[in-house]
Amino acid sequence: MTDMSNDPITLEIIQNSLQATADEMFAVMKKTAMSSIIYEVLDMGTGITDAKGALASSGAGIPAFIGVLDKAVKVIVEKFDKPGDIEPGDVFATNDPYYGGVTHLNDIVVAMPVFAGDRIIAWTANIAHNSDVGGMAPGSLTGEATEIFQEGLRLPAIKVISRGEPIRSVMEIIKVNSRMPDVLEGDVWAAIASVRIGARRLVEIAEKYGVGTFANAMASFLDYGEQVSLKELANLPKGTFELSEEQDDGRTFNVKISITDTEFLVDLRNNPDQSTNPVNTSRDGVMVAAQMIFKSLTDPYSPANEGSFRPIRLLTREGSVFHAREPAPIGFYYEIELRVYDIMWRCLAPHMPDRLAAGHFASVCGTFIGGIHPDTGRQYTIIEPQIGGWGASRGRDGNSAIFCGFHGETYNCPAEINEARNGLYVDRMELNTEPGGEGKFAGGRGIVMDYRIRGDNGFLTAGYTRSKFPPWALDGGREGSPNYVRYLGKDGTDQRFSFVSGLTTHTGDVIRVVTGTGGGLGDPKQRDRALVAEDIRNGLITLERAREVYGYTG
Repeated sequence: MTDMSNDPITLEIIQNSLQATADEMFAVMKKTAMSSIIYEVLDMGTGITDAKGALASSGAGIPAFIGVLDKAVKVIVEKFDKPGDIEPGDVFATNDPYYGGVTHLNDIVVAMPVFAGDRIIAWTANIAHNSDVGGMAPGSLTGEATEIFQEGLRLPAIKVISRGEPIRSVMEIIKVNSRMPDVLEGDVWAAIASVRIGARRLVEIAEKYGVGTFANAMASFLDYGEQVSLKELANLPKGTFELSEEQDDGRTFNVKISITDTEFLVDLRNNPDQSTNPVNTSRDGVMVAAQMIFKSLTDPYSPANEGSFRPIRLLTREGSVFHAREPAPIGFYYEIELRVYDIMWRCLAPHMPDRLAAGHFASVCGTFIGGIHPDTGRQYTIIEPQIGGWGASRGRDGNSAIFCGFHGETYNCPAEINEARNGLYVDRMELNTEPGGEGKFAGGRGIVMDYRIRGDNGFLTAGYTRSKFPPWALDGGREGSPNYVRYLGKDGTDQRFSFVSGLTTHTGDVIRVVTGTGGGLGDPKQRDRALVAEDIRNGLITLERAREVYGYTG
């Protein structure tokens, strides 16, 4: 076989092989990680880039994580640009949003160059949330941080493995900064194993088909991704669409989206200055949010690559909440990215009724519970994103109890795992039946989940949005219900929070998570009577509420 082939079947086989490789990387990481946030929740992502860092295969995992990988690799490639800086067997890491990390310090990106001879032909990369990377608070997240230095150890795009051998001093620095050093070390090695197996598979593919054909397959599929996006972009409504929305904390966020046949322009310059607390995000993080909504509108069912996103143009203002300037804290970046994602969605939904549903609970509802395990005496930290309700669409009710748009196909941690690994019991998990989300088509239900604490002097940290302003409705439907967390102390204390940091917990206390119901769509009076009756039978709505909202007479 020649080294350079344009045969479309061969190119397609290579592209599918890239996808299979990224999936195998995902499986390796899942099977070898030590943290339940990785091996159960699957709070991670894998992908493959070309030699320059352009995303070539979107891999598996959280959409908002996969969109980080190419940006991180590009920073590594730019930083290590001298001969000999990057060698076979090297592995690099970054977690710093100001040095290619994009998200926050808990999320470590691990990347490995793939060599064919002395030529880099690709990179394998992954990202996952790590339970504790140091900082001023257990779990490394706190709403009290005023600068990124307080949020944990910063890895500014560094080499951790040199020519196949770990750089021992770097590994020791990473471990000693964590309250859970063995868990962090295990999770980092799982990530290294993942990129190594990916690199091995890519070398096998390049050797089988030829390096030139391998590179050609990557380039051609990037071009194909752009062609598909442009074709679908031509079918979207054209014009400029704007939205301003007040947030739970009193700030107003603004978005302007202009759509032409060749460009999807997102203008976020008119937004508040960066905050002194950790509710900021990086510009790259905002780009990921724009990529997610763009992909949903154009080609939601096929793998993404850098070509898929070439029509996007993003405008931000450095120093703003959507383009934070170092050393702004950034721990709860995911709630701000979700706000960007959600305001873009809400801005466009009235103009694209067949593509976008009513608002969903739109919060990661990150819940961090920790302390000393009463049985083992070891530090434990739970990191739990929560599931909630999605908005109704034209023709169907919203989905109940699934993760937000940021998280994609992740899973809640089973109660059995939580109780075995951590110092608490899971007393209940049920659908949230609070009023909200009614319509001709109803919003999906959130959940109510109770964690009962087993030891003294533990902590609760949480950060929820859509708590004051619930999920938005469409076409006369009712708004959904809010997200919040309640602290039910054994002494009778009952406190409700959207954000709380380092609240002390004691034996017998209950932490109750309540996630929202999605927004409804259409006049509730037009809802099918049989569906209303079914909701009453299932205990999702009271007869009195059904009569009030739906005009039910059964």
